[in-house]
Amino acid sequence: MRLPPLVAVSCALSLAILPAAAQQPPPAAPNLPDKVPFGAPYGAPIGLEQARKIVAASLAEGEKRGWPVNIAVVDTHGELVHFARMDGAQLASIDISQRKARTAARWRRESKVFFEAYSKGPPIYGTLDPGLAASAGGIPLIVEGKLIGAVGCSGGTSDQDVVVCQAGVDALK
Repeated sequence: MRLPPLVAVSCALSLAILPAAAQQPPPAAPNLPDKVPFGAPYGAPIGLEQARKIVAASLAEGEKRGWPVNIAVVDTHGELVHFARMDGAQLASIDISQRKARTAARWRRESKVFFEAYSKGPPIYGTLDPGLAASAGGIPLIVEGKLIGAVGCSGGTSDQDVVVCQAGVDALK
């Protein structure tokens, strides 16, 4: 008995596809960590004196290296506590430094994490927070295991911004 041509082609394709489908690996198990990543608990918000200390150390680092930047320190909610703009710092970076700090505080992680996420896949985070800064230079401030705020720097390259911010973070220790 002869099969109609369309049925014969369908049968042949099915026989060719079935073994390939059977050789596919099973879907990967979901990534379910034991703890929530970036889950540092919130502590008492940073005060003005601590914020001044962070800004002073960051300013000193920027001046030492000749990198004019903007430096913002925010509390646990991402609200501005203290800010400095070095002479000659890029004006657009005023807002960017504050958004980097706000991102680090609200999301409890360095702002560079979002840059890395955007470069690897879909920009889902941007749909969750339109003020998010997906650029290095926002660092959470953790004291005794608790988040008290964040510092954000902008005006140099991302790597320069991180170096200036890190000087401020180190001043808390």
